[in-house]
Formats: sequence, structure tokens, C-alpha cells
Amino acid sequence: MVGKSIVIRKEALPPITAQQLPDTTQFAEPPPREIRGVVRNVNNAGLEGITITEKGTTNATTTRVDGSFHLKVADPNAVLVFSSIGFKTVDVALNGRTQLEVILETASQELSGVVVTALGITRAKKSLGYSVEEVGGEEFTRVSQENILNGMSGKIPGVTINSTGGTGSSVSMIIRGATSLSSDNQPLFVVDGVPIANTLNNIGQVGVDNRVDYGNALSSINPEDIESVTVLKGPSAAALYGSRAGNGVVLITTKSGRGARKLTVTATTNTVFDVPYKYLKFQHKYGSGQFSAIPVSASGNLLSNPFGSLIQENILGTYGAELDRGYKEVQWNSPLDSSGSAIAEPLVSHPNNVKNFVQTGITTTNGVSVANNNEQVSYRLSYSNMSNRGIIPHSDLYRNSLSLNTGLRINKSLRLSTNIDLSRNNSNNRPAGERGTNPLQWAYNVSPHTDIRDLKEYWLPGQEGIQQRTQYKGVFNNPYFLANEVKNSFVRDRLFGNVRLDWQLSHAFSFMARYALDTYDEKRETKISESYINDPGGSYGIVDLKTFESNADMLLTYKTEWKDFSLAASAGGNIRYQKGSSVTTATKDGTGLIVPGVFTIQNILPDNLNFFSNTYQKGVNSVYGLLNLGYKEMVFLDVTARNDWSSTLPHAQPYFYPSASLSLLVSDIAGIKSPTISLIKLRGGVAQVGNDANPYSYQSVLTNAGAWGSIPRLTTSSTLLNPDLKPEIATSYEGGIDINLFRNRLRFAATYYMVENKNQIFSTKTPPSSGYSSKNINAGLLRSKGIELSLGGTPVQSRNWKVDVNANLTRSRTRIIQLSDDLPYFTLWEDAKGGAWTYVGDQIGDIYDAKLVTVTDKASPYYGYPLLDNTGKWQSIDAINTRNKIGNFNPDFILGFQSSISYKHFTLSFTLDWRSGGDFVSQTYRYGEEYGQSSLFYDHLIDPGVRTGQQLHDYLVANQDKMIRSTGNNFPLVGGPTPQYNGFPFTYGPYTLPYGGVFVPGVRASGFDANGNPTGYYENLGQNINSANGTAVLPFAGATAWSFTRAFTFPASYLKLREISFAYDLPSRWVRGAKAQGASISVYSRNIILWTAAKINIDPENAFQPSTSVQGSGTQFKQGIERYNVNPWVIPVGVKLNVVF
Repeated sequence: MVGKSIVIRKEALPPITAQQLPDTTQFAEPPPREIRGVVRNVNNAGLEGITITEKGTTNATTTRVDGSFHLKVADPNAVLVFSSIGFKTVDVALNGRTQLEVILETASQELSGVVVTALGITRAKKSLGYSVEEVGGEEFTRVSQENILNGMSGKIPGVTINSTGGTGSSVSMIIRGATSLSSDNQPLFVVDGVPIANTLNNIGQVGVDNRVDYGNALSSINPEDIESVTVLKGPSAAALYGSRAGNGVVLITTKSGRGARKLTVTATTNTVFDVPYKYLKFQHKYGSGQFSAIPVSASGNLLSNPFGSLIQENILGTYGAELDRGYKEVQWNSPLDSSGSAIAEPLVSHPNNVKNFVQTGITTTNGVSVANNNEQVSYRLSYSNMSNRGIIPHSDLYRNSLSLNTGLRINKSLRLSTNIDLSRNNSNNRPAGERGTNPLQWAYNVSPHTDIRDLKEYWLPGQEGIQQRTQYKGVFNNPYFLANEVKNSFVRDRLFGNVRLDWQLSHAFSFMARYALDTYDEKRETKISESYINDPGGSYGIVDLKTFESNADMLLTYKTEWKDFSLAASAGGNIRYQKGSSVTTATKDGTGLIVPGVFTIQNILPDNLNFFSNTYQKGVNSVYGLLNLGYKEMVFLDVTARNDWSSTLPHAQPYFYPSASLSLLVSDIAGIKSPTISLIKLRGGVAQVGNDANPYSYQSVLTNAGAWGSIPRLTTSSTLLNPDLKPEIATSYEGGIDINLFRNRLRFAATYYMVENKNQIFSTKTPPSSGYSSKNINAGLLRSKGIELSLGGTPVQSRNWKVDVNANLTRSRTRIIQLSDDLPYFTLWEDAKGGAWTYVGDQIGDIYDAKLVTVTDKASPYYGYPLLDNTGKWQSIDAINTRNKIGNFNPDFILGFQSSISYKHFTLSFTLDWRSGGDFVSQTYRYGEEYGQSSLFYDHLIDPGVRTGQQLHDYLVANQDKMIRSTGNNFPLVGGPTPQYNGFPFTYGPYTLPYGGVFVPGVRASGFDANGNPTGYYENLGQNINSANGTAVLPFAGATAWSFTRAFTFPASYLKLREISFAYDLPSRWVRGAKAQGASISVYSRNIILWTAAKINIDPENAFQPSTSVQGSGTQFKQGIERYNVNPWVIPVGVKLNVVF
């Protein structure tokens, strides 16, 4: 202050010493630390586009194409969050580390960020120009499945699953319809890079009519070991597999220890009870007999029975006396009186014979796995045991499997991994199917007046081991005898796996080398005791099957990015070697054993011994390359090429299989940034793949032709082999669109495809003068077209609730466009006068029948009426050019629907499968009608009531479309076996019986002109019964339309509840005391048939039988026909417990 003024002036301050300076280091931020690492999936493939965020901050980055990343953080103990759509989010604490390797597991949702593609290469799904479907491993474990293919039903558009029966039966998987005439159309299965065999050639037979389904080799895989399944449906997706990709490829990835953060032990146990509840519609009103259902007059008075007995127990037919009417008759098991004479017993019905024969099936599966992972080593070891008791007495199935998956990081750039799967499938007895030794066939054949439980003691007293006890020797088989004394056992030991080396040569170059093998040894043994009616002397045989396949492959990959482009280029090669053998030693059919009950080869006379041996080898060498080019993460172009040299094709000529596909992310190209539109993608591709020939298709080999006296004979094939065979070539075109909305909460995909398959390999007949019965040729062109639609969404997602729904629809059609000049049609199977014949220009799956002879004169009042023969029965025109198309075994469409509803710890999941359209033939009901067993036969009879003569005629004419004309499977019959059906009198031999007769409504020709055309007609419409010019009456027994396939053709539509499960995840506080990380319990059921259009209690899905091809070069499928595939419908009830320690 100077006076009243304030003066500010600069003054020098005293110097400050160092000790007086503040410690600024306590306020300065530490220097940032650079964190580097790589993010991989469980298959050790780098993941692109994973977001890494420092928790609680906005500091973030994303992974490069190879999964590598780097991020600077200030806190050495920060937590990094790794997240991406399709993967489980992972939090990783640094704890001072600067190098990380993070494994992300696939999330359980439909939209997956990456998928496994050909050769096991992991790709971003958005970059693919073709359709690929992925199913998570939980889909195979939520509801226990013995065969993993059953767990795919209804879940993947374009895929059709069929099975021949119950537990352990063969399961077929057809992708985008049947496109090959020369194979079973099964896709190639690749497990962890190991191609494995899974054909339908699993039907074995030793003994007469003893056909046994030993099941697919794929059933050896433990469903609990599966991480995911990827289906490469079209040639564009599968082209890198060349000549093995003609039917598509299924990639199975098993679980590893890569995702474990510490030592983890998982224990699982589940038990399912298969409760039979629905059976064939067979009648139980009449006993055994042919015409003996005539015990009383129409007024009820007893008649003198011309057949001597009210029942005839030496006849399979059930046209005998009506049961439960108080009649008595001597029966096969009647007690004896004091004089030793059989006592007549009441004839009563036993409607529950089959129900009393079968039993509740029980399948128990227990498994345990141990997994761990650290920066150097990862491993997962699992063991599983399955035990099944079938619904047929004395049938069983067992599976023991051991799996080991290991990974060793040798250094920063070198990694060694192994996958080994060892399994044993075995059974003490696999029941036969079809007709013959099938116990269910004979359970249904037990006469309705016999209680099947009386047959449990199946040996005739005093002749144990020699003669079965049955209704009538030589006519009936005792079903308990077949279940206990026809033993078809097998043991299948299988080993597959690989050793793989991954070498990161530099930031851009990587190299993979792998050796894989698949081998199994299967031994079958059949024992048939004496008195089986088709092989009375007994039978014995052993079969030894061996297969081996090795694959050595390598792949060099280069990846780089520059400006707006990304490039991945790979080149590699594969050396495949296959070999196999089969040896069968067995009794010749019908020759029997020397000593009953001694089942050894030494117990077969030398002249009665059959010996067959077969061996094959095959080699294929391949080179391939692929180029993936991306632009601004919006446009992706893939080009692949493969060249195969196969030993089964002449001159080892090279065959080239190229492909190209394009993916356009329209939403990104158009710059759409909206919370509504997450993705709009267009995709398309073109490719070629193939099917090569079976071994020795062009070179003759010697086969055993039996002996001439004591001199063995060898012969060459009766098929003229072709030295100029080429592989089948399938050229595919496909296009599609993917749309995701509302942050991927709603997802839609559509695909249209067309496949043209040429150079089909099959045989055609040759003239006898050639010395051969047929010849192998390349010919034909098949064209397949189809659409695949899928719609999925998560309409509800909150803290406590989550609802997921997914639906898919498939429609596929395949036509034969060309065949050889001398072949107008191709035969898939034949049945009586019908069959599955596909004519040029028509669809695969068409079913034909002989044409019914009808009145063809449009001016006639009888136009369209059946023109009957002189006895009053239907007539057929059997000429090939008059065949009548009656249906097609393919569905019009397949619709699958899945939903999962979660609330807190509870989850309800279910899958529905609707197949609409298609037809199938039931040989079971053909035989059932012929024997009078089918209740459908009785249900379709036309009751004339009190109408006779002209009144009955007028009634039929007024309803002629239903009661005279034959349409569909309706072959009208008027009358029936008893007075209640108002049957007509008929003459049999010297006897005139008062009822039990029927007639076929129609007309008979009264004369013919010179050209064979009718000149007039006699009405067969109820007038002038049994007169020469009137209505011809037939005995009810045998008045069936046996020769006409359409009489036994039924609609194949059905709706199934494939799976339903209700699960509860136990709260952590409940399991903490047991030192468990988590536990869950669930109840489930599967494959419940809700509705079938046929309404005959046969599953249309079982109208499928693998068998030798009629014209193809190997095993062919007989789809659309069933032959005693008659397991009763079951309601499975399962309980599963899962605990993680």
C-alpha cells in the first residue's frame, strides 16, 4: 500500500531447493502397457472381428483376420471383455500379464458369427456365398439320442432323416434329395478332420429270411462329445472334397479342453423308458381258418360244419369262427380228459397278444469327462457307457466309448493336437426285420383265439432244443422261440482319430499337416436253433468285416490385408487309402447242422458249408486350392479348385472340381445404419463335385461260384465291366438371401438351388448272346431343384425370460432328364405288379402299379367300371406301357419348428416335424389283408343291409364313385364273413354255404369281337346272385386285391413331436456344498407321433429299407415301402442329471 493506493510490482523470490519441490510422481499416470494376444475358437482357429474392451472404459479394439490383437491399457490388473455375436462373452483379468491366448466358445443361439467350413477352416458366416447350417452340441444332449442323426430331424432345412426302426437301427440322412442313382445318397461325414464311413450297407443275413440291421457305424459316436455339427449342403460348400462331396458333407466337431479355465469334471447320467402304446390295426374277432367262419345258419341254428372244425390251426389265415360267441372247439393246447382225448375249450379272443409280448425298453447312459487348459496344454478325456434293453424280449445293445482330445503348444508358433475316439458297439441279439425270423411278425401271426402267454414255454416237452412248441408244426413260428433261439450277435470295435501339427510360419503364413485314420473290425455270429420253419435243421454262421481308411493331408495358407482388401489363399493336397474285407462262413440255406444246438463250424458237413471272401483296395490322390478375397468387409469372393486321381476309374485320369461363390453385404454397401436392419446379404455360387466308382467297377475279379462235385469253382462277374467309366459330375447353382432385423432378434434366410448330376453309373440289361446279363455304363442326367426357408427369432428377452423360436421349410424335387437310349426308366424297387420306376422326364420317387382293367368306352353307361374276369375278380394290364402312376414317396414339403422358453432356472424346449404329402406302400397290410388279419379289410366292406337284387343294384349305382369305381386304395367289396356283414351264399367245392360270400361291383364281358373288345356286359351289381349271367360271388377268404400295389398305398403325411424337454438348473447355492460348479436335471421325451394321415399305426418314416440296388452299382435305398417294419409306437420317458465339478 502506498498511501491509499495498491501498488503491484515484480519482486524476485528466493530460490527453491530440491527438497522443497513437491513429489509429482504420485500424481503422474503410469505409462500405458501394450497387451498382445490371439483369440481362437475351440478348434484352434483364429477368430476375426472379436471385440476386446477394457472393462469400465471405452478403450477397445477388434481382432484381425488371424485372431491376433493388441491393446494399450494403463492398469496392469485391468479386466478385458471379449465379446462377439455367436460367442459366449469372456472376462479375462490381466494380473500383470501382457500376453494372452483366449478361447471363445460358441453361444447357444441360431446366429453364429463363425462356422466351420470345408477342410475344417473356420470362416465368418457373413463372408460365405453358400448355405451352411450349424447345430450346436446341446441339441444332441438336451434329449438323449442313441444315434446323433436322429437329433437333427426337423432342425435343418434341406435335410431328410429316415430310420428303419428302433434303437440301433440304421439312420439315413439325405441332403437336398436323392441325386445319385448309383449310391445310397449318404453324405460324407468328417469328424474333427477324419472322414469316416457311414453307409447304409448294414443289413446282414445268415440263415433263410434272417435279415438283420446292424446299424450305422456313426452310432459309435457319443453325443455328449459333440461340440457342433455343420452341414455343407450344396456343392458350393463342399467342393473342396471333390469326388466325395456329391451328396453333401457333414462336419462334426467334438469337444476339447480348450474352453476350460481350470480342471473341470462333468458327470452325466440319463435313463429313458420306451413304453409301447400303439399297435397295428389287426382284428381279433375271428380265429384261424379259411372258410370255417360258418358254424351257424343266418338264423343262428348250428350247421353241419363241412370243414370238421370251427377253426383250422394249420392255416395262417384268420377266417375262422367268430370268437367270444360261446362256441367251443378243440385247440392246440386243449387239456386232455381221463381217456386222453382233447377237451373242447371256449373260443375267446385275445386282443392284447402283441402288447403282452413286447416289453418296456430301457436305455441307460452314463458318462464322465475331465477337461483342463493352461497356456501350454489342454486336454479333454471322456468315457461313456450305454446299455439298452429292447422292446422285443431278449434283444439288447451296448456302447462303450472313450475319447481323448489334446493340445500342446510347443512354442509361440507351433502347436500339436490329437483327437482319438475308441468305441465298442455290441449286442447279444439283434432282432431280425422284415418277414422270416422277425419275432414281431409272428407275434402278429398268433391266432386271435390263442393267448400268446401260453407260448412262453417255447420248447415242446421232451423235445427241448429240437422242436419248438407252437400252434401247428411247420406252419407257425413261436415268437418266443424266435426271440430266444435266433441269436444275431455282433461286436464292432472302432478307432478313429488324427494327429495334427499347426505351424505359424510368420504373421502371414501358416502351415497345417495332419494324418487321420478310421478303422473298424466287426464280428457277427448267428445261431438259429432247430425247427425254425424256413430252416428246420438250424443254421450257424460267422461274418468278419474289416475296414481301414487313412488320410494324409497338408495345407499352406497365406493371409494378408491391404487398404480395403483382405486375402486368404491356401493350397494343399490329400493322399487317401482305403481297404476292406469280409469273410462269411455259414451253413447253406436249408441244410442244417449235424448235432442240434452245437453252434460251431465243425458241426456243419463240408458239402453244406458256404464260404465267401471279399477284399478291396482303393486310393485317391488329390490337390486343391482356395482363394478368399474380401473388400471393405462387404464383398467376399471365394474360388476353389480340386483335382482327384482315383484308382477306381480307368487310367487314373485326373478329374477337376471347381467352385466359385460371392457374398454381398447389401446393408453395408448401401450404408444402412439402423437399429431395425442388422444385415441384408445376397449370396450365390456355382460348383462341381462328383461321385467316383466302387472298386473294381472296370476290371474283372474272380468270385467263388461254389463247387462242382469236390472241385471248387471261380467265376467272373455276370456284369460286363466298363473300361471307360467316368465319375458322376454334379454341377450346382444356388442363390439366397439372409436378412437379420432388430439387432439380430429376427432372422430370415432363403435359398434356391439347382443341381444337375450327369454320368450316372448304373447297369443295363444285355442280350444273352453277349455272355453277360448286364453292363455298367455312364449315362443319364438328373436335375434337382429346391427351396429352403428358415425363420428364427428371439421375441422375448429380459432378465428372467427368454423365448427362442426357429422354423424351417424344405421343398425338393429331382427329375430324370436323360437315360441311355435303350432305357426308358430306372428301377429303384419293385413290389408285386408295382414298383418305384422313374421314367425320363418324371420325378424320382414316382410309384407305379399295374393298371386296373376298366370299361373304356365313354359312350357306355358302365364307363370306368371295373371289367372283371369270369370269376368276378379284378383284372390287371401288366404291360409296361400301361403302368398307372399312383403316387410319389417324396413329401411335398417338410416343416420343422423349434422353440425354447426359459424362465429363471427353468427351460422348456421342443421340436415339431411336419412332413406333408408323399405316399408309401405297406407290405405289412398287404399280407395282413391276405390273411384276414387287417381290421382295415373289414372296415372297408360295403354292407348291403337288407337290400337285394335291383334295390342293391340301384344303391351301388347311386354311390358308384365310392362303391363301384376303384380310386386310391379303395377296391370295393360287398358282403362279408358273417350274417352281421350280410354276406352272400357261395359255393366251395361240393358245399354251398349260406353266407360268407362277397362280390366285386363291376361288369363282366358277355362276349368279344375280333379285336378282343367286349361286345356286351353282364352286371356284377347284386342282381341274380350266383347265376351264370348275374353277380359272381367269391368266398370272403382270398377276395383281396393282393396284386395291386395301390390297394396298400397310403398317404405319408405326419406330424411328430420330435423332442420335448423340461430342464431345471439347480441354483449354485444348492450345489456349492457338494463342491460342484453347477447341476441340472431334466425330463424329456422324443419322437412322439401326434398324427399320421394314413391312420394305420405305421410310422411313414419307417417306410425305408436299405437293400441291394436293382440297377445301381451298390447299396440302394428302398424309400416309400415298408415290410414288417412294425415296431409298436412308443412313448419314451427320460430323466437326465448333469453335474459339473
